Amino acid sequence: MSAPQRLPAGGRIDREVMLGFTFDGIAYTGHPGDTLASALLANGVRQVATSIRLGRPRGIVAADVTDSNALVQVEEPFPEPMLLATSIELYQGLAAHGLPGQGRLAGQPDPARYDAVHAHCDLLVIGAGPAGISAALTAARAGARVLLVDEQPATGGSLTGSGDRLAGRPATEWVSGVLGELAGYPDARVLTRTTAFGCYDDGYVLAVQRRTVHLGAAAPRHLSRQRIWRIRARHVILATGAHERPVAFADNDRPGIMLAGAARSYLHRHGVLAGREVVLFTTNDSAYPAALDLADAGAQVLAVADARQQPPPGWAARCRRRGIYVRAGQVVTGTTGTDRVTGAVLAPRDGGPSVAGQTLPCDLLLVSGGWNPAVHLLCQAGGKLRFDPAIHAFVPAPSPGWLSPAGAVSGDLTLPGALTGGEAAARGALGRLGIKVPAPLAHPAADTEPAVTQSTALWSVPGADGWQQSAFVDHQRDVTVSDVLRATRAGLRSAEHVKRYTTIGTAHDQGKTSGILALGILAETLGADLAELGPTSFRPPYSPVAFAALAGRDRGELFDPVRGTAIHPWHAAHGAVFEDVGQWKRPRCYPRPGESMEQATARECRAVRGGVGLMDGSTLGKIDVQGPDSGVLLDRIYTNLMSSLKVGSARYGVMCGVDGMVIDDGTVARLAENRFLLTTTTGNAARILDWMEEWLQTEWPGLRVSLTSVTEHWATFPLAGPRSRDVLRAAAPHLDVSNAAFPFMSWRNAMIAGVPGWVARISFSGELAYEVNVTAWHAQAVWDSLLEAGQLFGITPYGTEAMHVLRAEKGYPIIGQDTDGTQTPHDLGLSWAVSTKKSDFIGKRSFTRAANQRADRKHLVGLLPVDPAALLPEGSHVVTAAEIPEPPVPMLGHVTSSYRSAALGRTFALALVRSGRDRIGQTLYVPLADTVMPVTVTDSVLYDKEGARRDG
Repeated sequence: MSAPQRLPAGGRIDREVMLGFTFDGIAYTGHPGDTLASALLANGVRQVATSIRLGRPRGIVAADVTDSNALVQVEEPFPEPMLLATSIELYQGLAAHGLPGQGRLAGQPDPARYDAVHAHCDLLVIGAGPAGISAALTAARAGARVLLVDEQPATGGSLTGSGDRLAGRPATEWVSGVLGELAGYPDARVLTRTTAFGCYDDGYVLAVQRRTVHLGAAAPRHLSRQRIWRIRARHVILATGAHERPVAFADNDRPGIMLAGAARSYLHRHGVLAGREVVLFTTNDSAYPAALDLADAGAQVLAVADARQQPPPGWAARCRRRGIYVRAGQVVTGTTGTDRVTGAVLAPRDGGPSVAGQTLPCDLLLVSGGWNPAVHLLCQAGGKLRFDPAIHAFVPAPSPGWLSPAGAVSGDLTLPGALTGGEAAARGALGRLGIKVPAPLAHPAADTEPAVTQSTALWSVPGADGWQQSAFVDHQRDVTVSDVLRATRAGLRSAEHVKRYTTIGTAHDQGKTSGILALGILAETLGADLAELGPTSFRPPYSPVAFAALAGRDRGELFDPVRGTAIHPWHAAHGAVFEDVGQWKRPRCYPRPGESMEQATARECRAVRGGVGLMDGSTLGKIDVQGPDSGVLLDRIYTNLMSSLKVGSARYGVMCGVDGMVIDDGTVARLAENRFLLTTTTGNAARILDWMEEWLQTEWPGLRVSLTSVTEHWATFPLAGPRSRDVLRAAAPHLDVSNAAFPFMSWRNAMIAGVPGWVARISFSGELAYEVNVTAWHAQAVWDSLLEAGQLFGITPYGTEAMHVLRAEKGYPIIGQDTDGTQTPHDLGLSWAVSTKKSDFIGKRSFTRAANQRADRKHLVGLLPVDPAALLPEGSHVVTAAEIPEPPVPMLGHVTSSYRSAALGRTFALALVRSGRDRIGQTLYVPLADTVMPVTVTDSVLYDKEGARRDG
């Protein structure tokens, strides 16, 4: 048997230009206008991929995104996985290979640029087939803003792949004429290569546009440039057409078995004859034009097996005149061949499995089991469906008022129906929008419109030996009819359950060919009404969309910006090891040559406890609160009282959600009568500002308060340790730093190293400490001056790791690390930070809930491993069993923070433990990989419980 071939004429390709490409390492040629699939068929390539589970050879089934087989990996110019050969436009230098359903991501960054654009229109028409074109032309003539989108490179839809004629001329000429007129309307726009993949409420539609880039005089080269269109339309017309569906029979997945409409499309669009010896198997009229067109192109059409007992007389007569034998009431029960189809086994439909079939040798078997309207976008938008017994498929029921189906998607599969239906939908939409409706269109008459006859419902055909494992329903998932029957034997009756049991419709095609087919088989098996079973849910995207396209230019630092403090270059130059905290790069420690991170951290901790350390704390969130009602707002936000603060004083505060659980903490300084500056944790800065704005704008809009983020404005340098006062005195000689003049939790304006700033006496280490604040412009100069002033006292820069150890030794929790969103202030030992004077604040009422009063709530406590050298992994569970327990194991809690302490001379941890404060002194256990570590429960404060070191 001969292979598929390129015909000497015909098709919408540029035969003057040759494009070189490779597939599976073999070089081939094609033309502009080809897809990879059509070029492979033109070069005689039948097998494109293999199936994911069984490794069976698979070929091209369709000519569009409904193909369930032809998945490829593109290697050049840039690796892209899981693309359909039917959707890849051929370009010079394309290199690809077939896939078994699993691809490989690129190992290097994508050089392509992905964009996004917003568009607004009166009427969005999705689908540029005859219905969509008629709708767009009607609206454009009315002066409406029209946007017409279609996933194909050229408009025309089914007309470009059918060879149909209108008014004595090729239908494509009519399409070109309409497009020419549309181009003359300034408010009409046509987007090709654009797939609408998501349809949402009130006319919001997402579409992805593939863009072809021309490189000089060379042929077009596809560089994976894509653009997301975010479209807001006053009205949407769905002219998305219909998908041809297959029939399940034994070995229906061999290369060379194709949908009838696809073979016709390859012939008329690409000038490719998909086979020379052809058998057609159909349940409806639409396969007959394919049989005649392939015969006219030189193929030998051996037979049309029509499952109906009464084939359409007109088409049957035309076939007889061309020598094509129509076999009424016959079906295909199986195929022969190994790596490709070599024969089709035909038998009477009502003959039963015992009837021996006749094998017709063929190299192309075309199948048409009917048509499924492409209702995916309508269902995404909340539209309902009804079952149409005339076409044995689901069609739109009454739709949302802003959406209208037209053409084949509404169940009318005829060309006149598409032309008039598109116009009618547009005229109705214009009327609803209050736009003057234009005069009726003059639709051209179709030269050869087939008589419409009742199709027959046929979902699957038993093989000679009954149901076989090779009657495939979902090619991509290797799911067969037997798998559907197995699901019903397991007791499943719901289509959604069967879908998940078998995985039908969960691959890249999302059930476009397999969904209704599986539903029909399920209905027959259960003896159920197909209309009552209903289809499975259609969810966006309609077809796969690259994550890169959705991200657009929001990639890398544009997606998640890397933020550095004003003195980041100094940290990098002095060997800092950075960690990511939120979007910030924070120095974790400053290892000296030969030091490990653990050794560097211990050295930095000793410096703070025994001398003085300097840290860059500029990443702390800072919110400037101003206005006459600032105190009122803060009293409602924090658990403790803030309005009573005096100017020059500061206070630690806790914020809770409405459920009473801690969401953040920090300090509040009163800068003036109507001005406060509050700090948040680094990672929560944006969230807390947003949260405060939400309360201010939606719940308390009457408060006269403004909120401003000043995180980047102020550089903050904690100066901590017994000698910190000496360093600050040297750097700010005019500032009285005595305990009496500058008490704990107060702040003062000062000139630091000749720079105006302010200093707060706040400690997160338990040591005598100050926070030096200057504008970011002067950060480096002040940092250098502080280091210089501290040389005499052995000043040491320290990072976040040392900070964590120091604060944990004092039992200071970090929100988000020592909490998991289920802790109240009381659980953390912060009852003292909850005001009893205020009538209300966010979360107060939740404290009285029964669940928040339970005695077995988790408390923050300390843990001391019995082995003082053992470091407990953070996240480890805490249990009562002294041996490795068998699951399920009652968990008392978990380790939240775990460190080695130079000050304590041992390891220690913080943990959330049920009734933890009641267990102080008890021995609990932490299961490790192969042992259980005993630990002693202690108070959360493990160092300087009296707080004597705070005042120096």
